[in-house]
Amino acid sequence: MAVLISLVALSIDAMLPALPDIGRDLGISDPNQPQLVLTALFLGLSIGQLFYGPLSDSIGRKPAVYLGLGIFILGCVLSIVATSFEMMLLGRVLQGLGAAGPRVVTVALVRDLFEGRAMARIMSFVMMVFIMIPAAAPAIGQAIQMFYGWRAIFGSFFVIACIGLVWFWRRQDETLPVSARTPFALGPIMAGILETLRNRAAFGYTIAGGLVFGSFIGFLVSAQQVFQQTYSTGTAFPAYFALLALAVGSASFVNGRVVMRFGMRLLSKWALQVMSLLSVAFTIYIWVWAPTPHFTIFMTYMMMSFFCFGLLLANLQSLAMEPLGHIAGVAAGVVSSVTTFMSLILGTVIGQAYDGTIRPLIAGLTLLALLSLVAVHWTDLTSSRSRKA
Repeated sequence: MAVLISLVALSIDAMLPALPDIGRDLGISDPNQPQLVLTALFLGLSIGQLFYGPLSDSIGRKPAVYLGLGIFILGCVLSIVATSFEMMLLGRVLQGLGAAGPRVVTVALVRDLFEGRAMARIMSFVMMVFIMIPAAAPAIGQAIQMFYGWRAIFGSFFVIACIGLVWFWRRQDETLPVSARTPFALGPIMAGILETLRNRAAFGYTIAGGLVFGSFIGFLVSAQQVFQQTYSTGTAFPAYFALLALAVGSASFVNGRVVMRFGMRLLSKWALQVMSLLSVAFTIYIWVWAPTPHFTIFMTYMMMSFFCFGLLLANLQSLAMEPLGHIAGVAAGVVSSVTTFMSLILGTVIGQAYDGTIRPLIAGLTLLALLSLVAVHWTDLTSSRSRKA
């Protein structure tokens, strides 16, 4: 599960060092426009996630994953041979559409077997590996680019997807029996979508997750510029990026160890409160005293914030899925699609606001952390009132 879900992270983070060269080779002059190589993948991801859940409820989890990996491989081929920026973006959208398959169906597959805190525990360990991939991905992408050029990075995606496909086929059993499958029809799908959106807990935690992940995407799309232009880290960029990825991964590991004791709601609230306080304080600092603070101060803030993000990653998704086990496929698609689409818009706004300083990035992180905290409090309040009624 971790390998399949990591295709998304690999497809994003391995590309970061290559963005300037891709933009130059494909005739892009706007320095912020290569960010679209990343956001195009998220666009495909947000669209695809809405359909793979219902599809997996109808034909089974494994065939849905096979379809997604096939589309992903096709997108890799298109990006390898791209002769224009538009062709590159089309390939990236296809990669996102394909990666949505294993991304969504993995969550539904885990939900078939686990629920509640047990699901959060399993997802934490999956997410821990999911985060370890980005820790190494920029360095791997940079090494491949140095020796073989940026097109070879997409070749590596092609190979890894093929390996994952064979591994999944050989090692993973089908978790949705034929007797539990539902027809792939518009009526049941719309009913599942409406039920997911009308469920206060599912809707509230999905919105909170979209806000939090939006700040993460805002960082991802501008990371190369922040590290290599604002802070002039040069070829050391992958190493610093890896430190932040490891902060998220370690938090996911910690969450997997303690979530059974403290619960998803309490841990999510703690993480959001700490992240909000840190971000407000850091925003005041860079606006009043240091527009571009010392790199050590910046990294310290980012590592602490990313640790909080790691605690939220599995918990918010598990909280959104908790009341929807009877429609896990559709629900996983809706939750993931709404979260990704929200984060795509918010993250793109943050990334495109890059002006050579970290101010737009930090302002975006602060605002979205505060809004997510409000969303979680609103969800808990309204859900509590609903249970009492």
